[in-house]
Amino acid sequence: MKFTKMQGCGNDYVYINCFEETVENPNELAISMSERHFGVGSDGLVLICPADDADFRMRMFNSDGSEAEMCGNAIRCVGKYVYDRGLTAKTTISVITLAGLKILELNLKDGVVDTVRVDMGEPILEAAQIPVVSEKQPVIGEEIKALDKTFNFTCVSMGNPHAVTYVDDVKNFQVEKYGSVIEIDNHFPRKVNVEFVEKISDNYLKMRVWERGAGETWACGTGTCATVVATVLNGMCNRTTEVELLGGNLTIEWNEENNHVYMTGPARYSFDGVWLA
Repeated sequence: MKFTKMQGCGNDYVYINCFEETVENPNELAISMSERHFGVGSDGLVLICPADDADFRMRMFNSDGSEAEMCGNAIRCVGKYVYDRGLTAKTTISVITLAGLKILELNLKDGVVDTVRVDMGEPILEAAQIPVVSEKQPVIGEEIKALDKTFNFTCVSMGNPHAVTYVDDVKNFQVEKYGSVIEIDNHFPRKVNVEFVEKISDNYLKMRVWERGAGETWACGTGTCATVVATVLNGMCNRTTEVELLGGNLTIEWNEENNHVYMTGPARYSFDGVWLA
């Protein structure tokens, strides 16, 4: 089975072109291929599929085999793949995901896709729809205790659930220690992605993320969008803000007129290969 390894800001996935390949057990395949010692090594598996209601369908699976609704870094790579590999000649495409329809604008450089701007849709702020167990609407300043610390979280869904909190020194923060506990806290019936954020200025944030089902990753597109929404709600940043992740930077705009969140960032190939297992 042919595959392509790609990454967006270091958030790396194995991509399979399901116009040419058939994947019968994607949950099991995601676990095998994602393993970094015996497999390809990745944060998960992405299937690029035909769609009746869009130009393409994206299915994504975390490294533990669980299927996720959406990944902002992965969908940018899907945009690059389908254009560069000749599956489309359009520079504006639609991709259907479990989090709904996403519109991608492909920015070209020397005839190939360099960066992708994704309309991530409107943020979801209602507690029951995120979902998070809270009486707050929106969920701002929800206190959650994890081990020896108490955090104040702002919760947002970008098609998948996120909990955003602020720390003084994100570089040295113990993300695994606390993120792994918060992910499965009883406040979150479908678990949660956890963002730890340090404010640098009104238009620059630093973020690290503990992803549900994958652990700490080098970037999370939906998490970066959720982070900017949460930080605007807390009056701590502008509606257009750059966010520094372990694997690179993303620019996020929360548009005041249509309430949509737009994410712009790079997409890159790592290598092509053949899976023989």
